Amino acid sequence: MRKILLILASMLFATIAYAADASEATVKAALLKKYPQIQLESVTKTPLAGIYEVFADGQIHYTDEKATYLFVNAMMIDTDKKTNLTEERMSKLTAINFDQLPLNLAFKRVKGNGSRKLAVFSDPDCPYCKRVEGDLAKLENVTIYTFLYPIDSLHPQARDKSKRIWCSADKVKAWDDALLRNVTPAASPNCDNPIDKTVELGMKYKVTGTPTLVFADGARVPGAISSEQMEQKLASTKPAK
Repeated sequence: MRKILLILASMLFATIAYAADASEATVKAALLKKYPQIQLESVTKTPLAGIYEVFADGQIHYTDEKATYLFVNAMMIDTDKKTNLTEERMSKLTAINFDQLPLNLAFKRVKGNGSRKLAVFSDPDCPYCKRVEGDLAKLENVTIYTFLYPIDSLHPQARDKSKRIWCSADKVKAWDDALLRNVTPAASPNCDNPIDKTVELGMKYKVTGTPTLVFADGARVPGAISSEQMEQKLASTKPAK
């Protein structure tokens, strides 16, 4: 009898798991039928009965079982735990494996013992990137990897400037001159440089704006956050396993 009960339990579990997968697949199919142009990455059941998380075009939305209604850019809050479930899921879905970043495509700045790690996708003509550089300068005991990521549609001169920074004998100084002192690097842009590759890398990870910070645990933070916020994140960050 015990053996039969175990078999029945395993069959029931498999049936439930299959039903959940089938339901998510059905919702995904319904959405793609209505919005064939979207880049739909995943559909996941939420803790709320009948509501599904939709991760598409780099954003989280929500829909019902029949995809009749779509809640665009909505936030789901756990009122008991006072936590933002959407932010938690977004952090997980957009995480970047730090150990897989091609750090040879970035220039490096070591401050203090350099024990903590941080990567930044940055555009030399981005005003928010200039702002965040002032806060990055306040950090201690950190290694900062900067990926030159010019956004041509916003800053048509940024690609040429990025190449000149990379081609400079002292990349860190050239970067500081450009970002903090508005001095265009004098170096020729014609050296062997990785700018095309860094742009491809940013597109691969769907980096849509600069600056975008990536911490050692893979969490990405878009926008110019303060040095205090950086310190808080660095202090709580453990490298991803």
